[in-house]
Amino acid sequence: MEATVLELNINNLEEKYEFNKVAKQASGAVLYRQGKAVLLATVAIDETPVDEDFLPMTVQYIEKSYAAAKIPGGFIKRETKPGDFETLTSRIIDRSLRPLFPKGFRYPVVITVTVLSSDSEVDMQVAALHAASAALFVSDTPVSQAVAAVRLSKIDGEIVVNPTLSEQAESTLDLFVVGSGEDVLMIEMRTVAQEIIDDVVAPTMAEVPLILEHHECNELDEDALLEAIEVAQKAISKASEAYEDVFAPVSREALVLELFDTKVDSELYDYIAANYKEAVEEAVQSMAKSERSTALKKVRAAIMEAKAAEGVVLEKELVSNVLESYKRTIVRALILDKNIRADGRALDEVRPIDIETNILPSVHGSCLFTRGQTQALVSATLGTDKDAQMYELITEKSSLSESFMVHYNFPGYSVGEAKPASAPGRRELGHGNLAKRALEPTIDIRREGTIRLVSEILESNGSSSMATVCGGSLALRAAGVETQKLVAGVAMGLVTEGEKYAVLTDIMGLEDHDGDMDFKITGTRDGVTAMQMDIKLGGLEFHILKDALAQAKKGRLHILALMEKAEEEMKPSEALPTIEHFTIDPSRIVDIIGKAGATIREIIEKFDVSIDLDREVGGVKVSGEDDSKVAAARDHIETIASKPVPKQMQYEINKQYTGKIKKIVDFGMFVEMPDGFDALLHISKVSKGRVDNLAERYNEGDPIEVVVLEQKGKKVELATPEYLG
Repeated sequence: MEATVLELNINNLEEKYEFNKVAKQASGAVLYRQGKAVLLATVAIDETPVDEDFLPMTVQYIEKSYAAAKIPGGFIKRETKPGDFETLTSRIIDRSLRPLFPKGFRYPVVITVTVLSSDSEVDMQVAALHAASAALFVSDTPVSQAVAAVRLSKIDGEIVVNPTLSEQAESTLDLFVVGSGEDVLMIEMRTVAQEIIDDVVAPTMAEVPLILEHHECNELDEDALLEAIEVAQKAISKASEAYEDVFAPVSREALVLELFDTKVDSELYDYIAANYKEAVEEAVQSMAKSERSTALKKVRAAIMEAKAAEGVVLEKELVSNVLESYKRTIVRALILDKNIRADGRALDEVRPIDIETNILPSVHGSCLFTRGQTQALVSATLGTDKDAQMYELITEKSSLSESFMVHYNFPGYSVGEAKPASAPGRRELGHGNLAKRALEPTIDIRREGTIRLVSEILESNGSSSMATVCGGSLALRAAGVETQKLVAGVAMGLVTEGEKYAVLTDIMGLEDHDGDMDFKITGTRDGVTAMQMDIKLGGLEFHILKDALAQAKKGRLHILALMEKAEEEMKPSEALPTIEHFTIDPSRIVDIIGKAGATIREIIEKFDVSIDLDREVGGVKVSGEDDSKVAAARDHIETIASKPVPKQMQYEINKQYTGKIKKIVDFGMFVEMPDGFDALLHISKVSKGRVDNLAERYNEGDPIEVVVLEQKGKKVELATPEYLG
């Protein structure tokens, strides 16, 4: 089959797709080009199904260093484990493409996207998703839909569709939407903080402009968010339809594969419905997660015993599968028909919340946030600029640093599982990234130093990522970080059946598992800072999304009220370092540093403090564990800065002066002159004869007679009377 090249220009993207050119033994493959970026996307399928009832799909987004003309840094000169950006991009592709597979598809599928050439202006997440979708569409898997991704930015108040990376850097909004046709499948959104600068005249310095800077979170209100999503949805519909039209002629014939019915046994299902409806309803409405599990096991045992009495022996796995299917029906029916949730809450009710702050005495800031059976212990640690996380992006030439980190840990015991701790996986990285996106707009973007938040999930029954956001916002305040506003998060759910639907606030694990949508939204009292939505349906109607946003706002405001009360009762952490911020004349920063850093090292060692300096504005930050030492260090620095600046003498040429030997080096001696400034006496001008070792003739600290031969600015040339005699 000959290679096919397709070029499209849609939604500000100029794309080229090359099929049947490379990786022809894969189930599907495409060489994707956009600008200088070249990506290879492949699909491979194993025709042997797995026994478990799930889609065993793996997505790998891999960046090769050579794609940016780089050699990998570090000791091992080849690509090793994926970076965070690669992992998060893989997760986005997975969440977007997984809904396209038919129900009951249990065949292992591996989708690999490899970046072969990079472009500093190309959005790699959009490019990778389009490449993966094209490879999947033309493959022999039973997927007949193409998806399209749209990233929206807001630049100077205007919405821009699929901006370049340099344009994204100027944006106050980052909205990433994926869909197919009229259906929206996945949404990720965050706002971007911005500095607002005003020029005024300082009243005491009439000729010097004073720059006043303040920081805006740029939250987006619900109506504006809906309008932006609608713009994205229209762009997605246009693009996905165009992709399907042009890709169809090069698509392979789909493999004939059996799709598995999760119900397994309709006769047993009907038997359970006829005889155990009330028992299942009671089990579902058991208050605690563990109690519900125990109650369902008792129902399963009763079914097996009853059937055994009739002479029918049933396998435990079969009964469990059918009971799980019936339980899902009951959960959804209770919600849709009776407005009854498993734990008895109203549809828009948030579970009970308990908040404790600064419970860890040796930690800069901490918060134990408990909501129902979900509990997060979030700690905040403050560091210097040197503690920032270094990382690289394939679209950037130099390394970058991350000064605000959110790390999320999900140990097995949080859900009662006996498994050891392991390296963070995609879920942990994804949840930590969501919390970071939610909180980052409230932190001063010019703030010095590094902040690390760590969320330890101690219990989990629904939306531990939102507990991380709430606990993280309070942990920042507990650590004395001056965030603009508190941020709360709430997870929303959806159950639909025909024309009926119910939006659920603060979903627990059962409702997430048996529902149709997982919708996490975070924000302040003034608007939304971040959002993440995955839809298990074919799509989502806008009036339902509008209801979900309105209900989420009500829940968010309720949580924020409780967080504000907890902040009022907050006591300072005993472990917080004392920090002094002050300014000195910028020209005196060099005196604080001293020659080769000698003065600043002496201050740090003497007072046991850390010092950060801003040369441009004369800013000084002194921090340490001991209040008195920090104050003493500040006094010492201000004393140095307030000393009169010595002025250099204008020496008389060929006149003899008495100086002091400051330092002896191989090529001469530094002599402290009468004005306190140092001048160099070169070894060649010490004696008319050759001098091999000055240390044999002179000692540091001794007086010495010198003659000034020449003075140019601060540079003074010396000689000894012996040399001139």
